[in-house]
Amino acid sequence: MALQGCRSQRWDNSLSFPSLPPQMHSPTRGLGRVMVFLAAALASASLAVPEGWGEEGVQYGQVGTDVTLSCAGARAGSPVQWKREGSAALPEGSAIHQGALVLPHASLAAAGTYSCHGEDGSLLHTVSLRLGHLPGVPFVSCRASDYENFSCSWTSSLETFLPTRYITTYRKKSLTGEEKRRNKSGHVGPCLQDPSRAGTCTVHRSEFWSSYRLNITEVNPLGSSFRLLDITMQAIIKPDPPEGLVVEPVPLAPRRLYVSWKYPASWPKEPHFQLRFRLQYRPVIHRSWSVVETVNLSEVITDAFAGLEHVVQVSAKDFLDAGNWSEWSAEARATPVRDPATTASEGTTTDASLESLAEEPSPAPNPEPINRSDPLEKMAILVSLGIFAFFILAAVLVITILIWLRVRKHSKDETKPHNFLVAATHLKALPRTQILP
Repeated sequence: MALQGCRSQRWDNSLSFPSLPPQMHSPTRGLGRVMVFLAAALASASLAVPEGWGEEGVQYGQVGTDVTLSCAGARAGSPVQWKREGSAALPEGSAIHQGALVLPHASLAAAGTYSCHGEDGSLLHTVSLRLGHLPGVPFVSCRASDYENFSCSWTSSLETFLPTRYITTYRKKSLTGEEKRRNKSGHVGPCLQDPSRAGTCTVHRSEFWSSYRLNITEVNPLGSSFRLLDITMQAIIKPDPPEGLVVEPVPLAPRRLYVSWKYPASWPKEPHFQLRFRLQYRPVIHRSWSVVETVNLSEVITDAFAGLEHVVQVSAKDFLDAGNWSEWSAEARATPVRDPATTASEGTTTDASLESLAEEPSPAPNPEPINRSDPLEKMAILVSLGIFAFFILAAVLVITILIWLRVRKHSKDETKPHNFLVAATHLKALPRTQILP
């Protein structure tokens, strides 16, 4: 059958990931690269034939090329007739050459079931023609939800209209001395595909400080195309969202909410691999978020609006800032308690208004604003002002002492030459006999 041996291999690193670094011309790297190409070529060759796809009596062809259908049961030189199922005529431009049907520049519309017949109309052979395209370079993205495993997902960059398979392997790039002695071409293994999740594969027991080269090969009956990716664990780490988010009002604190959460179950509990967290919150009626970062598993929101329902979410990232932030967790909601003083004031105002309504037809509104401040915040402001005033006084005292010491030192320096002159004058006035022994 024609076109069964057609294969295509492409290498493109311009999409989604940066280009591969220039390769050094070392024998070890060159051998590893040749082995990768040979593995992809052998895999595509083994899967390019129709028998490898489990479809007997099917011939595959590439759109836009000349496709030849052979009549397997015809004798050499004997005339045959070709028919197309469901159509009275063959595709435009088709011709019969030595018993074979030639479809020039076949289009997708030429696909279908064809049969060849002898002069007496007897059926000699039936073939189902499927037309499509060579595979394109797949789009690939990788992510590590923890520091021990990473997963990659891919999508085809081109609709081929043909059955497609994927070959997924990886090779560790940074090797230890022992690994180099055991395997000069590097540790090569399969990126295991999950049948329940199409288009994904996982590398287990990866090393956080190592680099890997991933090979995702897309194969169909016409050929194959692959993408090679260099992966660094630190760059693709992205934890799962934190779990167990709980938001609770704080008793007697109308502007506070207590928020707690847990580590994602997929992140191993190791002391040297910690997470930090980002908390975002807002009143339900507002659109803008407030954001707070912390390394703890709980946080107290101190600027909530009393009596308004708030929505809260949390995300996580590696403690040393490697990789990316996780997706936001599911929302949790809570409403801070109402200020007792405000509630009492509102109740008193309501009672007074009802009484005045009974006595006067048009009561004047209360011009006094409702005090919604938090007593704890007032105390905190007073303490802060006291501390600030203490530091200001201390600074003034220190400056005063320094100025006094400087003036005193300067006055001492001015008295030294005067004393020296007095002593010299006194010695000059004494007789020589008193000066010399």
